[in-house]
Amino acid sequence: MASVAATTTLAPALAPRRRARPGSGLLPPRRASAVRCSLDSNVSDMGVNAPKGLFPPEPEHYRGPKLKVAIIGAGLAGMSTAVELLDQGHEVDLYESRPFIGGKVGSFVDRQGNHIEMGLHVFFGCYSNLFRLMKKVGADNNLLVKEHTHTFVNKGGTIGELDFRFPVGAPLHGIQAFLRTNQLKVYDKARNAVALALSPVVRALVDPDGALQQVRDLDDISFSDWFMSKGGTRESITRMWDPVAYALGFIDCDNISARCMLTIFTLFATKTEASLLRMLKGSPDVYLSGPIKKYITDRGGRFHLRWGCREVLYEKSPDGETYVKGLLLTKATSREIIKADAYVAACDVPGIKRLLPSEWREWEMFDNIYKLDGVPVVTVQLRYNGWVTELQDLEKSRQLQRAVGLDNLLYTADADFSCFSDLALSSPADYYIEGQGSLIQAVLTPGDPYMPLPNEEIISKVQKQVVELFPSSRGLEVTWSSVVKIGQSLYREAPGNDPFRPDQKTPVKNSSSLDLTRNRTTSTAWKEQLSPAGERRPTSAVPGRSCWPSERSYSSTTARRRWGTFKSCRLAEQPLLHCREAWIFPTTHTCWNGQTNQPLSFLASGCWRFPQRPPVYRIQ
Repeated sequence: MASVAATTTLAPALAPRRRARPGSGLLPPRRASAVRCSLDSNVSDMGVNAPKGLFPPEPEHYRGPKLKVAIIGAGLAGMSTAVELLDQGHEVDLYESRPFIGGKVGSFVDRQGNHIEMGLHVFFGCYSNLFRLMKKVGADNNLLVKEHTHTFVNKGGTIGELDFRFPVGAPLHGIQAFLRTNQLKVYDKARNAVALALSPVVRALVDPDGALQQVRDLDDISFSDWFMSKGGTRESITRMWDPVAYALGFIDCDNISARCMLTIFTLFATKTEASLLRMLKGSPDVYLSGPIKKYITDRGGRFHLRWGCREVLYEKSPDGETYVKGLLLTKATSREIIKADAYVAACDVPGIKRLLPSEWREWEMFDNIYKLDGVPVVTVQLRYNGWVTELQDLEKSRQLQRAVGLDNLLYTADADFSCFSDLALSSPADYYIEGQGSLIQAVLTPGDPYMPLPNEEIISKVQKQVVELFPSSRGLEVTWSSVVKIGQSLYREAPGNDPFRPDQKTPVKNSSSLDLTRNRTTSTAWKEQLSPAGERRPTSAVPGRSCWPSERSYSSTTARRRWGTFKSCRLAEQPLLHCREAWIFPTTHTCWNGQTNQPLSFLASGCWRFPQRPPVYRIQ
């Protein structure tokens, strides 16, 4: 069983520069930890007594025909979908409007060689599906395990902690962390303990699934209202839970659903490693998106960058069903219509709103999407000529021979950025630069007040707040900076919003079925469609591949003259596969030439597509 320190690896050139967190003064000494931190043990362990709804099983092998699938969006959702589709033998194309992949977990390199991220990315130990994906694509060694403690930096440089390092695992490691934390006063800790004791967290210890259902039922109340109704204090919210809520959903406890916060608490209580943090070795483009992209391209998948989807082409049949005909894509002045057997929209909230035809709002599921919105967020990077988070030794903070400071995710209740990290320490492969100091990456939440401000003013404000948190950094100079603004990032997890999140199976019924992947999707949303075993069931499935005469009469003079008489056959409406972020239920129509008995593919949007790809004939 590996210890935390033993599994935290670095490139050899960087290893001498890293140091353990200061063990005296403001921080408590390190205690032995019994947490297993290899990715193998973490992934396998996450299945033990975990809420089944959160961790669906791997998909069964697909035995149907090979399909051509178009995925709109090459973020983490789109790429994870592509991985599963390719593993099942399908042909996959990903279309991304940006010049780089990764979406909100993406990064790019500027002209000076600096890696710029879309946000600060930290991986909790309960992200088991992501860990499975990273292991599959060979990126399981790209995560650095941090000390099993959540660190709060307060004004003046004082440190508070939720220290989960304990010889005994869940739930005792969490109980002692909350009882011994120095971030709250004794009175607030006692009231905090009462609130948590009256929460579904206790039930989760004996009935994880029942507790999770109880948590879902609390979606329509804010965490603050729930917490204070159970005896919690406003001081606990201000000093501890607001920074955590901002880090999770970019909104505070007054505005975030109790469901969101209590889901995390439930996982922390039942899984020892759920609260353990990991960060990438370096930039997401190199250490997360890069391996996934290679896995996809090695298996024949294709990326089409700078191609944005401008319109979903569709039509209605005489019986009222809607069929997707294709996607209109643009790149600069170029326009192209692409067709596929199935379509996946891996979009964020503003992206899917732009993509969906307005006429589709007649369906409640699509109309509900317009009740959702994203949260603005601003990410700032500041490069210093010294080590900002070194609190113990002023002389060490000024030298540039080796990296020193706090190597972890850091929370704060005393700045406009709720969470931040020194990436030169926590993700050194791309962010540590010899002869330079800290690279502070801070997430400004809420981002609304900062969105209209010029970058120079934002940088100045953040720099002043950094000095207030770390007085020892006074006198250090900012040598480089960047600001990234995202008008709508994660969807706003406000009370009552979860029911408006769309199911990933849509009412568009044809071979080109349109499916949605979603930000921060969990399988708990599929309760109505899940069997007791956790498997998705189609609404009208016919076992095996069955054909029958078409119920509708299609005719095309040109097509009939060229190919003879046709009969329409249909593959049973059975699930294609379960992707990590998407369900796909295609209905494939296949037709045969009555004279040669050769199969033709019928795109139910109203076009015949021939195996040899001659001109396409429109059904009249």
